[in-house]
Amino acid sequence: MSKLNIVLFGPPGAGKGTQSNFLIERYGLVHLSTGDLLRAEIKAESQLGLQAKELMDAGQLVPDAVVIGMIRNKMEAHLDAKGFIFDGFPRTKAQAETLDEMLDAKSEPITAMLALEVPEEELIKRLLGRGATSGRSDDQDESIIRNRIREYTTKTAPLKDYYSAQGKFKAINGVGSLEEITGRLVEAIG
Repeated sequence: MSKLNIVLFGPPGAGKGTQSNFLIERYGLVHLSTGDLLRAEIKAESQLGLQAKELMDAGQLVPDAVVIGMIRNKMEAHLDAKGFIFDGFPRTKAQAETLDEMLDAKSEPITAMLALEVPEEELIKRLLGRGATSGRSDDQDESIIRNRIREYTTKTAPLKDYYSAQGKFKAINGVGSLEEITGRLVEAIG
C-alpha cells in the first residue's frame, strides 16, 4: 500500500494544529514540523543542527538543503510509517520541487495538499480570542495578526498553483465545528 503523504496548510488561527493531531492519530502518520525538527536537531547538536544554529544565530534563514536534510533524516528514521504530514514545509515552490524529487525517488509522492481556508475576519476573531487566553503577544495585536495572515497568503499562493497543476490541491472550508472540519479533511483524503 502506498504511503499517505499530506501537506497541511492553513493561515494562523485556521485550526491546523488541532486538525493535524487528529489526522496523525486517525491515519497513523508521522508529524514533520520544520520548527520541531530544527529545535530537535539543534538540541541533539547534530551536524545539521549545528549548521542551522550558526545560521540562525547570525540572523539568516536556514537554507533549503539543510531543512530537506533534516526531513530526509526524520523520514529515514520512520521507514515503517504509514505516511507523513508536512507542517510548515514546503514554504516555496523550490522546496516543493525538491520534496517531490526526494519522495518520487522512493515512489512515495505527496498524496494531497490540504489547505484550511477561513475568512480573514474569522481568523482575527479566533486569534484575538486565543491571545486573550494564551497570553501569546503575537495573538493580541490586530495589526500583527493581519500582517501574519497577509504573509501566509502571499507565500502560499505559488504553492497552491504548484499543487493545483498536479491535481493535488484541495481547499477545505475551515469554518464550522471541529467534527465538521475533520469530516471535510477525511473526505478530501478519500
